Amino acid sequence: MTEDIKHLIEKINQEGVQAAEAKASQIQEQAERRAEEILAKARKEAARLLAEAGEKLKLMEDKHRQLLAQAGRDFLLSLRKEISVAIEQLILKDVRQALGTEALHKILAEAIKNYGGQQKSEVVVSLKAEDAVMLQKHYLAKLTEETKKGIILKPSGEISGGFTISFDAGRSQFDFTDSALAEYIGTYLKPQLNEILKQAVSG
Repeated sequence: MTEDIKHLIEKINQEGVQAAEAKASQIQEQAERRAEEILAKARKEAARLLAEAGEKLKLMEDKHRQLLAQAGRDFLLSLRKEISVAIEQLILKDVRQALGTEALHKILAEAIKNYGGQQKSEVVVSLKAEDAVMLQKHYLAKLTEETKKGIILKPSGEISGGFTISFDAGRSQFDFTDSALAEYIGTYLKPQLNEILKQAVSG
């Protein structure tokens, strides 16, 4: 009887150990599967985050390049504008210096002889007050004699250098003012300026 009980107890213990081992093995397998699932999910999430980060970085780099390109274009436009203004001021200064009263006398004489010969009306010349006084005082008589035309000098507060000339009593006129001549000269220089700037940028 005692041996039967002892055998029964051993059997129960053995079956309990086996059951516990089986349960532990099952738990371990479940834990390993769960761990693999978690790792797989983590890897997938990490890959997604890396892909998103890479895309954001690419977008930032593209935007940075666009901003740099725009800044470069803005700088070039600003530089071109500043150079154009500087050139126009230099041209205007040189034109004003070139259009002294003696030069005005020579230019007017040539203009009137070459372009006003067939006109019957008096020639009307508008120019700044100081130049009108100097021409009136020193050159008008000579100019009238050279051209055989009646010449009227009209001081103008709107003209800072050079002159306008009319061969039909003011109905139409040719503009030889300093600003008009500077603009005319500048139109020929600007294409060259653009080419110089293009070469500078490409270099």
